[in-house]
Amino acid sequence: MRLAEPAFSIGVEEEYLLVDRTSRDLVVDPPPELMQACIKKSGQDVSPELMRAQIEVGTSVCRNVQQAGDEVRRLRNIIAEEAFRFGYAPIAVSKHPFAKWLEQKQTAQDRYSALTQEIQATARRLLIFGMHVHVGIEDQELRIDLMNQLSYFLPHMLALSCSSPFWESENTGLKSYRLTVFDALPRTGLPEQFESYAEYERHVSVLVNAGLVEDASMVWWDLRPSARFPTLEIRVMDVATNVKHALSLVALNVCLLRMLFRACQQNQRWRVYANMLINENRWRAMRYSFEEGLIDLTKGEVVPYGDLLDEIIDCIMQDAEALGCVEEIFGLKDIMSEETSAHRQVNVFDQAIKARLSHEEALFSVVDWLIDETVNGI
Repeated sequence: MRLAEPAFSIGVEEEYLLVDRTSRDLVVDPPPELMQACIKKSGQDVSPELMRAQIEVGTSVCRNVQQAGDEVRRLRNIIAEEAFRFGYAPIAVSKHPFAKWLEQKQTAQDRYSALTQEIQATARRLLIFGMHVHVGIEDQELRIDLMNQLSYFLPHMLALSCSSPFWESENTGLKSYRLTVFDALPRTGLPEQFESYAEYERHVSVLVNAGLVEDASMVWWDLRPSARFPTLEIRVMDVATNVKHALSLVALNVCLLRMLFRACQQNQRWRVYANMLINENRWRAMRYSFEEGLIDLTKGEVVPYGDLLDEIIDCIMQDAEALGCVEEIFGLKDIMSEETSAHRQVNVFDQAIKARLSHEEALFSVVDWLIDETVNGI
């Protein structure tokens, strides 16, 4: 029986950091008037998050990538405009280059207090931020089937989104250090494989009935069925500083899911690989981004990332044409030529050191670049 085609609607959540334009450090305790102004101007699309220095935005349900892009730009502009009035600026990045987690203040909400009480230092250390993409898949069984198959591509998405090379003033040598911090929490990492939506619900119910979690929203996998919406939520990616890069990643998400759905309609499916193999690629993406390639799990050998990306683009071009996002899909190749935020941050830092700036001044240069790319790259 052929399934009705999903809506493939799109919702994008991004988390930004507020920095002081003089000190370049995080604004540990921004005035409530700033958040209130952002919420008022955005129509409730802006909200606080775990850390007070953090602002989360969530688009409305979008019909296509272009509408999602308009929404992301609108929200970035609102936050930048309001932040500037206080001498601050937003940066779209998964880790501030030098801010210390011990100096941060958490938002006073019961949910966050309960999280910190339960998870302790692993929660207080969460000075990391991500981009989440929701894609509308109304049928629950299809949602689980596509989740099982899409897991293969999560390292490929991460490799193009890396933006967290620094941790508390030091170059970690990783392009996405964010996930090393997030993986310390329970119920993170790659999703489990399930035969049905009912099986997934049974597993979540064990945790809920045992009093360990309130609901499925506390399962923080890289990819999960949303607990609030009829969507698959892709959570593996760092925040892309450049908005065009972010939209190319959004297009990649929705096109991959449409491609997998097309295969289902023809009684075909992407091979499901063991998590140990996908995790190896996930680690390579965290460590190198796209620089050293990923394992082609069919061939069983490391292949240059550009070759893998060409194959993916070929697979999804029909879907990009149907969804009207061919330009954004070709923009994935621009990420490789222009480099990810992580590459650019490290380059800015290295050039500043070569120019005989101090270590601290070089980190300031990185923050200045992040502000410019976040605000003026819109």
